[in-house]
Amino acid sequence: MGPISGIRPPNPVEAIRDVAGAAHAPTGDFGQLVRQAMQTVDGLQKDSHASVQRMLSGEVEDLHKVALDHQRAALAFDMFLQVRNKAVQAYQEVMRMQL
Repeated sequence: MGPISGIRPPNPVEAIRDVAGAAHAPTGDFGQLVRQAMQTVDGLQKDSHASVQRMLSGEVEDLHKVALDHQRAALAFDMFLQVRNKAVQAYQEVMRMQL
């Protein structure tokens, strides 16, 4: 039997882009990439909050959509936090290197 085809490792940038529904990948320097990721996560958090507010005011009766919006925002935030932690860890490791 041959290997399973069509499976590839996850890419965090693609995951954020897929969650946000962006049409293109972020481009530019690292600072701009981080800024765009923060704006994406912030937008998802604001959408989630607005969805909850609409549900509480009675405008939306679709509870599972509200729950999905909240979970999407929470996952995006968790992933962004993990990427930040890895970047800080890498920076600290470089700073510990002796020249």
